Amino acid sequence: QVQLVESGGGSEGGLVQTGDSLKLSCAASGRTFSNYAVGWFRQAPGKEREFVSIISGTGGSTFYADSVKRRFTTSRDNGKNTVYLQMNSLEPEETAVYYCAARAGTGWYLSSRNRKSWDSYEYWGQGTQVTVFS
Repeated sequence: QVQLVESGGGSEGGLVQTGDSLKLSCAASGRTFSNYAVGWFRQAPGKEREFVSIISGTGGSTFYADSVKRRFTTSRDNGKNTVYLQMNSLEPEETAVYYCAARAGTGWYLSSRNRKSWDSYEYWGQGTQVTVFS
């Protein structure tokens, strides 16, 4: 079993202005964390949950949604059992609950369909709210 807990950075706990940056953390407990690829998803009010990014267990591979490429960066520190999502140049339409999710193994995320599907993951966090205001 793996437990995932997301948290948002910033002095206002995830409340930022347009153009600001924010760094989210996903802390894991349980099994060997480096065996798990970790993805980030987000869900805005009234919309479906969408894929944001994924990082492999070693951190050697990353994939991003087209909408966040060159603005968001995912990284991990396996010594701290934590995955990060650095978000830059945030826009109001990116207001959403952000979730991290994990699945063991390698290679499965090479399929775009797999990594973008919420159902592909084994464990999920409870989500953290990010609000971007203009």
